[in-house]
Amino acid sequence: MSTSWLVTNFVAGLLLPPISLLLLGLIGLAVLKRQRGLGRSLIATSLISIWLVSTPFIAGRLLDSLKPAPTALNGQEADAIVILAGGSVRDSIEYGGDTLGRFTLERVRFGAWLAKKTGKPILVTGGAPGGGIAEGELMRRSLEQEFGIKQVRWVESASNNTRENARLSASLLKQDDIERIYLVTHAWHLARALPEFEMHGFQVIPAGIAYSLPQPLMPLDFLPNGKAMQDSWLALHEWIGLLWYRIRN
Repeated sequence: MSTSWLVTNFVAGLLLPPISLLLLGLIGLAVLKRQRGLGRSLIATSLISIWLVSTPFIAGRLLDSLKPAPTALNGQEADAIVILAGGSVRDSIEYGGDTLGRFTLERVRFGAWLAKKTGKPILVTGGAPGGGIAEGELMRRSLEQEFGIKQVRWVESASNNTRENARLSASLLKQDDIERIYLVTHAWHLARALPEFEMHGFQVIPAGIAYSLPQPLMPLDFLPNGKAMQDSWLALHEWIGLLWYRIRN
């Protein structure tokens, strides 16, 4: 297991809801006796914020703030397809070992569809920061064995994050003079992923997934639920990642 990956995710967990907001509430409780006004304000802010980020209304807008406009893809824009990993499941009982996580599987499915449509070769990228089989290798297996795709030409299996995805993929693609790529990942991840690949000189065509059409508001959009909390977590995780990458540049 990568120590840097573990530390980064631990710090991110403290900064993101619900932990960050729960800690804010606990601080409010701790100071309540000595500074009643401040304590009550912190507790109220904590509870209201948890409610808000747990509503589909707020979560949807946080995710939409990251998504570029969808791009029409006709097969002429790029020379290769790059699919980014998004997590794996360790020691899956039903599959008898490591397998693709939800986000990676969704990206692989769209990458397979795009490969069938365009006929372009595929690069899969993702290491094993949490241990186990590298995500790149799991993606290759899935594309070949489950989707019947024989166009996986490159497998990058050492990266621990999006920045490393781009750097290590570039070294493989440039050996074959690939300069234009379709980048397959979730739409909310493109804002962070696109600049990383562009920094290595690629012309990047976003091939985002998980777009959603506008829907009329309903009362349920203002009631908290677990999925909305996860969506808010994803969006805020990306915003923190964007800020961190800009600080490190």
